[in-house]
Amino acid sequence: MTASPRLLALAAALSLTSACSILPQSAPLDTYRLPVNQASRSATPLDWSLRLNKPLASEVLAGPRIAVIAQGDIISGYQGARWSDPVPLLVRNRLLDGFQRDGRVQRLSADDSNLQADYELAGELQAFQSEYRAGAVDVVIRYDARLVQGRSQRILASRRFEVRQPLAASEVAAVVTGFGAASDQLVAQLVDWTVAQAAQAQPKNQ
Repeated sequence: MTASPRLLALAAALSLTSACSILPQSAPLDTYRLPVNQASRSATPLDWSLRLNKPLASEVLAGPRIAVIAQGDIISGYQGARWSDPVPLLVRNRLLDGFQRDGRVQRLSADDSNLQADYELAGELQAFQSEYRAGAVDVVIRYDARLVQGRSQRILASRRFEVRQPLAASEVAAVVTGFGAASDQLVAQLVDWTVAQAAQAQPKNQ
């Protein structure tokens, strides 16, 4: 005796419901913004424009996970936690915000707008993680920066920036706070360096 199409459909639906009920539920995921502790200031605007590009990054740093090196050379991520954006976008937006808060360079744009600018700040993000060493934990940010002339794409200056921020605790919230403090240091150094290098390049472009 052949089962009716209606009975077959009901059996399939019950089977699917049972299968879905035994699948493991995904763990809660906390999404973190990058903390900022940089005051805004008023400054005389400089007469040139700057475009900020997302830094290049390896595959392991290109996503939104909060990276950690707990032992050896193994890079993993904190469970149940992630950044609000992929790391390259997170860093670019923090730099953009940092230049805006600094106030000297006011003609700013980002690479996704594709606007012409006098200079471009680009580079490679070599590290953006916490690291455990000798029982202590640090946040490490390493960024190879390049200041590029907008029209010619000629590299005017390059420099490696490295910031290490010691942490008092290893909980995710404390780690995120450490990333914020390290990013504040990186931004301050990059803004000053960019302004100084562009000032040196200005007579050559007139």
